Amino acid sequence: MKILFLGDIVGISGCSKIMNTLLDQRKLNKIDFVIVNAENADETGVGLTKEICKDLFKCGVDVITTGNHVWDQKDIMSYIDKENRLLRPKNLFEPAPGKGFEIFTTSQDIKIGVLNLMGNVFMKKCDDVFETAKKFMSKYKLKQDYDLLVVDFHGEITSEKNAMGHYFDGKATLLVGTHTHVPTNDARVLNNGTAYQTDAGMCGDYDSVIGMNKDNSLNRFMKKNSVKHYPAKGEATLSGVIVDCNIKTGLADKVYSYIFGGQLSNK
Repeated sequence: MKILFLGDIVGISGCSKIMNTLLDQRKLNKIDFVIVNAENADETGVGLTKEICKDLFKCGVDVITTGNHVWDQKDIMSYIDKENRLLRPKNLFEPAPGKGFEIFTTSQDIKIGVLNLMGNVFMKKCDDVFETAKKFMSKYKLKQDYDLLVVDFHGEITSEKNAMGHYFDGKATLLVGTHTHVPTNDARVLNNGTAYQTDAGMCGDYDSVIGMNKDNSLNRFMKKNSVKHYPAKGEATLSGVIVDCNIKTGLADKVYSYIFGGQLSNK
């Protein structure tokens, strides 16, 4: 079984690329299940809306994860309680709308758990992520509660993501980082069978500053005529990971980076 995880969708560019190509990419790469982080999918580059979620589900996305920008578009707060395919970080301070973990059953009767976590270092304040992970693993077990488990770790720093990868090694099928919008070249299967990549990158225009208009971003750094960030609108690259899953063990047989379209596809 193959799972495709796509990194943060950024703005109209990223949404359009997914909506126009994902169904064909699923067929071409023989993908069985698709998870995307869409916390930057709104046209402003922050948050997401109910309509964006509906469009993503129509074009072949099975589950949407998020991160620190999950509440930036306010209509999502009422929608997330009604849509179990949309997750927010599990370690947000409670009470919070929605949930950070769900089990999904595929058409092949395979149960896939998806867990959304957010890091503590240089991020918005939330509950201790390692304590949350510890409590989760004491309650849920691979091959008992689900056949496969995918963890989206939305965090700023490499070491925190790396440590969480080792913490879940042998207990998850895939742990992949999101948030930095830059794909890392370290996709691998860890010692105990969990697929890992520090960051999946973004689905957006890479002729930019992490998805935002590059000229405006430069002006912001140089304090010249800067305005609020807004997304770049050139052709997007879809960036993420594909994992070949072993249904018997619940672990990964193989994992590799996925890059399609836009500037990065030529590298």
